[in-house]
Amino acid sequence: MAECPKPISSGSALTSWFMKLGFVWGGELVSVLTSSILQMGFIWHITLTTNSASMLSLASLAGFLPLALFGMFAGTIVDRLPLKHTLVGADLFIAAVSAIVAAVSLTGALPVWVVMVALFFRAIGNAFHTPAFQALTPLVAPPEHLTRLAGVTQAVQSGGYILGTAIAAVIYPLWGLTAMIALDVAGALFATAAIIAARLDVGGVGAGDAAEAPANAGGMLSQLRALVSETAEGYHVLHGYRGLFALLWCGFAFTFVFSPISALFPIMTLDHFGGTTGDAAMAEIVFSVGMIVGSAVLASWGGFKNRAFTVVAATALYGVATFGAGLLGTGGFSLFLAASFLMGFSSPFYSGPQTALMQERVPPEFLGRVFGLYGAIMSWALPLGLAGSSLFADVVGAPAWFVGAGAAMVVLAAITWAIPSIRHVEAPHGDLS
Repeated sequence: MAECPKPISSGSALTSWFMKLGFVWGGELVSVLTSSILQMGFIWHITLTTNSASMLSLASLAGFLPLALFGMFAGTIVDRLPLKHTLVGADLFIAAVSAIVAAVSLTGALPVWVVMVALFFRAIGNAFHTPAFQALTPLVAPPEHLTRLAGVTQAVQSGGYILGTAIAAVIYPLWGLTAMIALDVAGALFATAAIIAARLDVGGVGAGDAAEAPANAGGMLSQLRALVSETAEGYHVLHGYRGLFALLWCGFAFTFVFSPISALFPIMTLDHFGGTTGDAAMAEIVFSVGMIVGSAVLASWGGFKNRAFTVVAATALYGVATFGAGLLGTGGFSLFLAASFLMGFSSPFYSGPQTALMQERVPPEFLGRVFGLYGAIMSWALPLGLAGSSLFADVVGAPAWFVGAGAAMVVLAAITWAIPSIRHVEAPHGDLS
């Protein structure tokens, strides 16, 4: 097993690892910004071209399927390769997909099926980029900074998303989808240059042995068997950390309950409060601002000493805010905005400490696989939750769904804290089975 990063011992060491992350985060901010601009452009293109809710649902499906289907195996490949190669390769792959869409759009009308295919292949790139990006920090930074750095990562991604959504509203009517695609290609190339400038030399632990043995055995079948075997090994490693494994499935339950809430936000604003599309956009923006503020607080404070308690408290706060939002009358839109802010504020305190715990506890050579598995399992919770809400939300109404989901989150917080392995996840070796 490779050595875990050692605590910093000098100012130059601090400058070294912080500069590396600074370069990567700067590139990531620009990449997320331009990607969110294009994502909104694709959504508006599908909406204006088809005026079909089912087509938007298919677009969401195209965006989640690659992570759900390939995420766990993508994590195994991430562990085999140097992280610089994976991050650069994923960014360039996404840029190439966008460039092809731009070329098609220049020939005339852009068919919706081309957008769907592009969303699918861009998501394949993200299936590799996400676990690689999450595995980077613990390989570069000292372990005592991981929770705060998780807050910075959340802020970078949330900030890029909210700015991208706002800028997209200006660019689309002025210059159209082709300009958005060009920006996305430029953003991916900028992120690639930033990663190269960071001069990363981490990752790929044991990659040579892992990749060489199947090649000598011969054939694609041997490669596939090795991939499945290494993925299963990553699952067994995660399963060995009882607290982290229990948090994973509590997170699955949370995502299952949460996912319909995000989809019902516009319905609450438009139908229950009688608001406009501008009001619906305001609720989304306030939620994102809450995420940025929460990320900043997490980065400066770090959360409670027991990070599992931070996760539980965030779950409970999210539940209380959701429950309260569902109880509001038709004239309570301003209070709904306050509840939206609290929901967004609690999100980094839910995901950040979990990310830091996995980065700290899981051996470096398994980080890609563990994050790939985590992302794949969470991806399956999203459509299951949305499917459940589509069956019952129209019957009970959005406010009642908010009340029920909020109560379920509070109960889930209590159940999570009642699990001993989660409660003692910070104890030395207390998390291992």
